Amino acid sequence: MSERSEVDMSRVPVLAILGSTGCGKSRLSIELARRFLGEIISADSMQVYQGLDIITAKVTEEERKMAPHHMLDIVDPLNPSYTVVQFRNTAAPIINDLLARRKLPIIVGGTNYYIESILWEILIDKDRQRMDEVDDVSRSKRMKVELDRSTTRSNEELYQELTRIDPEMAKTFHPNNRRKIIRSLEVFEQYGIKHSELLKAQRIAGGSGLGGPLRYQNCILLWLRCDMNVLEDRLDSRVDTMVETGLVQELLDFHQRYNEQRIKSNTSADYTTGIFQSIGFKEFHAYLVLPEEEKREKKGQELLQKSIEDLKMVTKRYAKKQEKWIQNRLIRRSDRQVPPIYVLNCTNVDQWNSRVYEPAVAIIEAVLKGEKPEQKPVNETFTGPVENQIFHDSSNAEKYYCDICERIFIGELQWNQHQRSNKHKRALRRKQRLEKQKKLEEQEKLEEEKKTEKDL
Repeated sequence: MSERSEVDMSRVPVLAILGSTGCGKSRLSIELARRFLGEIISADSMQVYQGLDIITAKVTEEERKMAPHHMLDIVDPLNPSYTVVQFRNTAAPIINDLLARRKLPIIVGGTNYYIESILWEILIDKDRQRMDEVDDVSRSKRMKVELDRSTTRSNEELYQELTRIDPEMAKTFHPNNRRKIIRSLEVFEQYGIKHSELLKAQRIAGGSGLGGPLRYQNCILLWLRCDMNVLEDRLDSRVDTMVETGLVQELLDFHQRYNEQRIKSNTSADYTTGIFQSIGFKEFHAYLVLPEEEKREKKGQELLQKSIEDLKMVTKRYAKKQEKWIQNRLIRRSDRQVPPIYVLNCTNVDQWNSRVYEPAVAIIEAVLKGEKPEQKPVNETFTGPVENQIFHDSSNAEKYYCDICERIFIGELQWNQHQRSNKHKRALRRKQRLEKQKKLEEQEKLEEEKKTEKDL
């Protein structure tokens, strides 16, 4: 039965639960939703699609009955064009409605940039939407120009164009970073304003180079953290459980339906759009396309086992990427409005109640009472050599050129790391040896010339 604390729900915050895949975010969200009569907004770029429930690790039907869930199974799986802006435009009104009814919105999911799109105002996206609504014809023309640019021009040509249009932005990019260079050129074409000027406008509005100010001032983040060795073992077991509960058949059925659609449209398999980006789909491709009889043979079984091992590997890699994202875009930023972030240690599941659930409840109850939680936010207390570094990205980084190694580096962090690297030191010693040798040769040549003149 749902439980509700004796607190003032007029102070209801927006709650977001962060953490790597496999840390128990769904479990905590359901527990907190039941405790505070809240509702869950799934922020997962793959779970918005219908189907593939096992591979995308959706909550079960039983779990959905325990607490209301939003943003699950709302997009056709063959729709490749669903965007983060569409997600935000659908999820934000749901959150606003919950707040108006004094219900706790609990944002949870593995796609951190989906969470980011809800919590922060992205001023550029708002401008883009307004312009697109006004002028669909211009948008079509721009898309054609963008396509032509992305396929026909070299990196050097694109970089030279950006240097001419927006030199301030160009100096923050590596000349070979094609994606970011094209993005900045697109911004100028769409708005008639330099990308660097738009980023300045975001900062003036209270935001940073990553976006605008916070959308909700009363917001708290719970960050589930697990020892990485323990988490990797847990993720391996999770994949084994997925296989035992029908993962392979789910992929086979979905792949068959997708192939029927693919054959009709005469296009090849594309694992870069829509639900087909999901971790696990492309890892099983070689097995999925085998004829039925070969799937049962030794070759098929070996491919299947390799697919399972590949899935485990990419899942663990993704977990590390999620952790790094939180560090880089939240903890290390000095120029961004970031809500208080409270770390909950979920390494030992036997201590879940004392280390995760109960501290989370205490934090939320304190906020609802208008009090400061006893636990200190981690973004106010980090003092380690890694966590308290300021993160630099294209919004605040400078470009450095090493004339010894003849390489370009973006940002002071990269530059300092390069200068300390063994590769740079070896190149420096080699250059010093060559310069010393050259000086000796010049000196010997000079002495030889003097000797010759003396003999004459």
